[in-house]
Formats: sequence, structure tokens, C-alpha cells
Amino acid sequence: MDLLNVSKTRYTTKAYDPTKKISPEQFERLLEIIRYTPSSINIQPWHFFIADHQLAKQRIAKALVGQYAYNAPKVLDSSHTILFCTKADITTDHLEQLIQQDDLSGRFKDATAKQNQQNSRLGYVEYYRNEKGNVQRWAENQTFIALGQILFAAGIEHIDATPIGGFNEQIISDELHLAEQGLIPSVLLTLGYRSETDFNAKLPKSRLNAENIFTVL
Repeated sequence: MDLLNVSKTRYTTKAYDPTKKISPEQFERLLEIIRYTPSSINIQPWHFFIADHQLAKQRIAKALVGQYAYNAPKVLDSSHTILFCTKADITTDHLEQLIQQDDLSGRFKDATAKQNQQNSRLGYVEYYRNEKGNVQRWAENQTFIALGQILFAAGIEHIDATPIGGFNEQIISDELHLAEQGLIPSVLLTLGYRSETDFNAKLPKSRLNAENIFTVL
């Protein structure tokens, strides 16, 4: 697998063929890739809502109105759409769930190692909450790592993808009762196969030159 070629050939899809679907096996593989996304101190501050049929996609598309209406066809014609959400805060319940899963996974040689890990995580969370003053921004940064991971994975799997940041956050929050679940909506991702009418498929890639973005110290 030529990973550089994947980076050069994948692109943001602007129109999908609604007749083409991702196989269940391939989509489950993509979900596992999301699940194994790395995050700072393995904090995993995310939740993902999956729309894999038309009624579910219509619920997502409710948030694609007004200035965001141009994004609605991407969701409705996609094979699958995923809403990436981030925890609005890192609660003690979440920290406890993480440490218990670590324990079940066999990551601790003894109780002291387990307590040290718990203390370390809590210390980082308190640092971002109190000293940096924005634990939510730190958490959301981790969610965007998951987005990058699945975008690259989709390219490897020859699946087209579109990250969508333009949507009405209040509408989607109300539709899925996100606030009650302690979540904020971060980004949408549509997945599927490009339409023959997708103009962006024929355009050359454009990136800044290496000398504009790299400094060798």
C-alpha cells in the first residue's frame, strides 16, 4: 500500500451516488478504526451517531438548512453518515469507566500502577480545566484526531468521504438530545462512493509548497 499515493488521490467528495453502498463488513472495519483512534492520555472523549438508512440520514439533514442547505444532499445521498460528538466535560464517571476498562484489558501490574494511572489522568484533566481554562477544547481536539484517522482509512479502503463542519449545531443537538447526554456536536462525516457528476473529482489537488510549511531546525 502506497500511503503517500493515498494522500495524493483521496479528496473531499462533493456528490455521492445514492445507489452505491458500503458493505457491512467494510463499514464495521471503519468503525473499529475509529474505536482504536489514539487520544491524549487515552481519554477517548467521544461518541459517534451512525446514520445508515434514509430515515436516520433525514434526521441529520434537519440541521443542514439555511446557509448549510448545500450540504444536505451529501448526507442524504451518502451510504453512511457519522456525527462525531465530544463530551462537554470529562466527568468522574468517564474517568472511572476508562480506568476499569484499562484494568480489564490487563494494563496494570498491581493496584499502585492502577492508582497512578488514575491520578495522572485526573491531573491532566484538572490542568486543562483550571489552568488552561478550556477542557472542552482539549477534548474536542482528540475527536478531530478520530476524524483524521477515518479519512485516511477511507482512502485506503477506496471509500469516498466528506468532513462537514457547516451545520446548525442547535438543531442537531435538539434532535438527538445531546445536551442531556453531556455531548456537543463536533463534525459530520459522510461516506460512500462518488457520483459521476462530482466536479471535485476532476480538479487537481492544491497544497502549499513544502518550504512554506516546514522549517528544519
